[in-house]
Amino acid sequence: MMKRIGCFHAHYSNIEHIDNALRSLDVELIHYVDPGLDRIKLDADFTTEMAQKKVLDTLNWIAKSHVDAILITCTFFTAIYDENVHPFPIPIIKIDDPLFEEICQLDQPAIVAFTNPSTVQGTMNQLFLYAAKKGIALEAAPALLANTFELIMHGKKSEYIQAVTDGLIPLIEENPTKRVVAAQLSMVPAAQAAEKQTKHVVGNQLVSLATYLKEVLAI
Repeated sequence: MMKRIGCFHAHYSNIEHIDNALRSLDVELIHYVDPGLDRIKLDADFTTEMAQKKVLDTLNWIAKSHVDAILITCTFFTAIYDENVHPFPIPIIKIDDPLFEEICQLDQPAIVAFTNPSTVQGTMNQLFLYAAKKGIALEAAPALLANTFELIMHGKKSEYIQAVTDGLIPLIEENPTKRVVAAQLSMVPAAQAAEKQTKHVVGNQLVSLATYLKEVLAI
């Protein structure tokens, strides 16, 4: 029987990335989009507890929608969801996990690039925790491409891709002994463009996602 995966997004632009990445799998994708948290996270009265409650409420709702697994595609959501504290009866797959595995397997230091400042600390914490569980002493540092995330949140997709590409290229050229990795799903087109222009491999979240899901879901 075909597996059904509920995909939890913070922005509608991520839908096409997931559809393209998982096209080869025999799965049905059901997309859920909630941009609210990203829009209110800088409000003065916004708290981590509010974000955790909202993410858990949505995950509970998706889990009841007759899906076999949930894929969380937003690094802000994955950074605040702790599967050890709030387990679910179905697999909850974080978009970061295949990328973390790729970074851990590198034979060179990594620069993990972000556009969303709210995801940097949480994602890096998760990355080092993931590496520690594998007994890996990881050498990785974050880099924020400032003033870019607002573009995608306002629907300026082409401007966002160009701005992120322009930000990634100097990182690549100035760090020839390190692997630059794009940490967010929205950065995939820019990572691919920067890789093509510089002739240097740029990691992104979609490279190993299909393979990872096949292993986790046994499909």
